[in-house]
Parts: sequence; structure tokens; C-alpha cells
Amino acid sequence: MSFVIAYCQPLPRDAAQRLAGGLAWGVVALLLVFLGLPLAAILGQALAAPDRGGSSLGHFAAIASAPGFLTLVGNSVAVAAVTTALTVPLAFGFAASLTRTRMPGKPLFRLFALIPLLAPSLLPGISLIYLFGNQGVFKHWFPEGGIYGLPGIVMGEVFYTFPHALMILVTALSLADGRLYEAANALGAGRLRRWFTVTLPAVRHGLVSSSLVVFTLTITDFGVPKVIGGQFPVLAVEAYKQVVGQQNFPRGAVIGLLLLLPAVFSFVVDHRLQRQQQALLTARARPLQPSGSRWACGAGLLFCGLVGACLTLILGMAVAAAFIQLWPYRLAPTLAHFDFDNMDGGGWLAWWNSLRLAALTMLAGTALVFIGAWLQEKLAGSGMARTLIRLLAMLPMAVPGLVLGLGYVFFFNGNHWLPLYGTMTLLVLCTVMHFYTTAHLTATTALRQMDREFEAVAASLKVPFWTTLRRVTAPVCLPAILEIARFLFVAAMTTVSAVIFLYTPDTVLASVTVLNMDDAGDTAAAAAMATLIVTTSACVCLLFTLLSRWLAQRTQRWRQT
Repeated sequence: MSFVIAYCQPLPRDAAQRLAGGLAWGVVALLLVFLGLPLAAILGQALAAPDRGGSSLGHFAAIASAPGFLTLVGNSVAVAAVTTALTVPLAFGFAASLTRTRMPGKPLFRLFALIPLLAPSLLPGISLIYLFGNQGVFKHWFPEGGIYGLPGIVMGEVFYTFPHALMILVTALSLADGRLYEAANALGAGRLRRWFTVTLPAVRHGLVSSSLVVFTLTITDFGVPKVIGGQFPVLAVEAYKQVVGQQNFPRGAVIGLLLLLPAVFSFVVDHRLQRQQQALLTARARPLQPSGSRWACGAGLLFCGLVGACLTLILGMAVAAAFIQLWPYRLAPTLAHFDFDNMDGGGWLAWWNSLRLAALTMLAGTALVFIGAWLQEKLAGSGMARTLIRLLAMLPMAVPGLVLGLGYVFFFNGNHWLPLYGTMTLLVLCTVMHFYTTAHLTATTALRQMDREFEAVAASLKVPFWTTLRRVTAPVCLPAILEIARFLFVAAMTTVSAVIFLYTPDTVLASVTVLNMDDAGDTAAAAAMATLIVTTSACVCLLFTLLSRWLAQRTQRWRQT
């Protein structure tokens, strides 16, 4: 441990603990102000009495008794249920092919499956219009206008949620004890029986978790139904109409709270399942070897090929539409749709603003998330602050972006103490809070792999904690820090729902511009902007991948010397 204390100046232990405790309470204050208080504001707006003599539940009663309310709820639940019923089996088959067979081309298929993460949720809606709309490539597959509504929303949501379910199921299927399958074979169990008695019990938590994630993402998504929903109303779009179209903030808050219910339910169920889950791999377990049979490899290759082709078709159609002069009459290539300054929506300023938002979110979010996770995992003392960080860090997982954005409107609009409304700073803070949980879990996972002996030795020798953090903890956790930075950059480039209520003409974003262009009828320009978002996200991911490989090679050479 001598390298930990080299060139360090002693610091009184009590002073170091007070300083670290102050930092922890500072992180708690940030999370309370920019996460807790906006959620409290949306609750207060929903519970505000319609008039002086009315009930605090008057807005809830008005919404529940309004004509079409049950239709809204029924449509939203139907879309989420059908999407879940389609996405989870598709993702399970894809994940099983990647983990349980030796089919060729696994890295390529995994890449195709994760491409939707780089695109805003508006992109599949635009692509489906070009594929199945009134002038689409496959327009005869649906009756005139048939793609608008439930079919189009479900197809778009399957594209949007597929990679989220796939990542969970790949992890679940990767953890398997080969001895159980050997015992099942020895007892003469057939493939179907092995699936129900061995595979299904081992992955049931992954199936439930992926189903909850898909259901929640679908019922709270705003982008796909806004583009291709037609006359099929859902709760997320209705909340947008109430706030932006009718300026009815209390009703928008009530609908936002309704959208919060499935997210909270999913979070509670998933948390309980994690507490009940038993370890799948013990010290004596033997990893399950992927099947090398030609039938399994062929079936997996065919299935992944079909699914990958569908995902690529949806993405490719949007890219193609961006370069076609006038679909379907003039199919010559052109760059005219990228002349954003001469179109409605925000121009090239929107793309530059998105780059600024993504870069600032990456820098500020990575620093805040990692320091907060480090204080939670490595700080001695300040138990209350550490507990509050843990609780508040998990809260965004149960809060849809649309709800968080509404909360920011209610709390910061007209707030003289924090005059941030309409600024890029507020967009950055909202985006960081929206994606805080995933980044926080990545950081805590990396920090828990480090022995607490580093901090104990440094504290006993009166080494400042910031020296240990700078020279030991941060370098060891650098791969996780880079992964957090990459995640936050891509998430900020593609986010729509969390920022749809917060932008101004000076801070309009690329993802919002896609929506504005589509509303104005410039569908090709919207496809061009969506293509630009995907390209930007892909290039940044490639840069992070190259940087991670370079750091890994450098670390390996350093260890060898």
C-alpha cells in the first residue's frame, strides 16, 4: 500500500471525516432539490383544489369522470400488454441463441440488436410510416391508414424496447449450472421437460424483470404514439396535450401521477424478486457449454437473422428516407433534407444544443454519480447521508421521464430562488436525474469490487481521502467511469420525454426537433435529424470503445513490466 500514501500530507482524521460528511450531505441536497422537490411539486399540483371550496382530489375526480378516460387507460394498458407479449419472447429467443448455441456471427447479431439504443423513440414511428403508410413500401400489408393506431404503436414499441429486454435476458441466461442439465439428461428428460424444470426456474426472475421493464417503458413512452398513434389516444400523449396544448397543468399532473403508478409497481415487484432470488452459481458449479448441434445453431442463426433483419429494416428505412428527394415519386439521392436551417423545428442549432447537452451531461453526470456512489460505498460515518444517497439514487428508476419533466415545470417555472427555467443548465440537471439510477448502479458495482483495505490503510496513516480517490479508486474504476460517460452521452442525445416541456427556442434539442418537424409535415427532414442523432451516438460509442481498448492494453503492458 506504499503507493497509496506517497507524497501525501497528513490530515487530521476528524477533519477528513467532517469534510467527507459535508460532501455526502451536499450530494443529498442536490438530489433532494433536483429530484425530490420536483416530484413533490407535481404531487402538490395534482392535489391542489380546483377552487376554494373544492376537494384536494377534485382534479382526480374530474379526470376519472371525463369522457374517454377509461379509453385512455384501456388503450395504454393494451399497448403495453401486447408489446410485452411480443417483445419478451423475441428477446428470449435472441438471447438464448446468443448464449446457448455456437452459431456464427454472435458479435454482429448483438450489435444489430443494440442499435435501437442509439436512436430516439421517434425514429421507429417515422420508419413505419415509410414502410406501411399510405405511400409506404409495403402499404398493401395494411388497409389504408391501418398502420396508424394500435398496430403501428406496438411495432414501434417492440423496436424501442427490444434491446432493454435482451440485455436482461442475456444476463439471466448466461448464469447456468451445467450440472443441472447433465442430471436432467441422465434422468431421461426431454428438451421440453428440461426447459420447464431447469431453464425456466433459473431465468424466471429475468423474465419477470424484462416484462416489467418493457411494460413500463411502453406505457410511459411518448415518442412512438405521438408520431404514429393517429386517433388512438394514450396517457403519455394526453399528458403532453394537457400541458402544451391546453395549458391545463393540474390535469397534466394527475395524468403524470397515473403514469407513475406502473413504474412504481414494477420497481417494487422487481425489488422483492431480487431479495428472494437465490444464488444460481455456487463454488462447485460448472458453466453450461453452448450447444454445438447443427439443429440448434441453424435455428438460432435463422431466428437471429430474421429479428436482426427486421430491426435493420426499420433503422435503414429512416436512413434511406433522409437521402431520398421525394418519397415515393423522386427517389434520387439528395442532401436537401439536411438543410435544417431552412426548415421548421430549430435548424442546426438543435443539433449543436444536443451535443452541448450530451457533453455537459456526460461530464457533470459522471462526476456527480461517481462521487455520490463513492461516498455511499467508501465513506466511514455519516450513516444517514449514505442511506439518503442510496434511497434517492434509486428513485429515478421508478419515475418516467415525462413525469420528471412535468415536475421540473411545476417547481422551476417562476421559481425566483432558482431561476433556471429555460436554461441549458436545467436541461442538463433534468437529464442527469432522469438517468441517474443506471449510472449509479454501474458505479457501485465497480466500487464494491475493491477491497475496503485501501480506505482503511489510508485513514490510519492520515492520508487525505481525495488522494486515495485520485490515485487509487478512480484509476481502478476507470473502465466503469468510461461506461457511465458513454451511457450518459447517448442517453442525452436521444432523450425526448424528460425535456419536452423544458426547452426554449434557444435551447431546442435535436430529438425535440424530430418531433417538431414531423408535426410540421417535414417527415423526411425529421428522418434526417434522427439519422444524424444515430450517427453521432454511434461515433461517440466507437470512440469510447477504442479508448477503453487502449487503456486495457496500456494497463496490461504496465502489469507485465
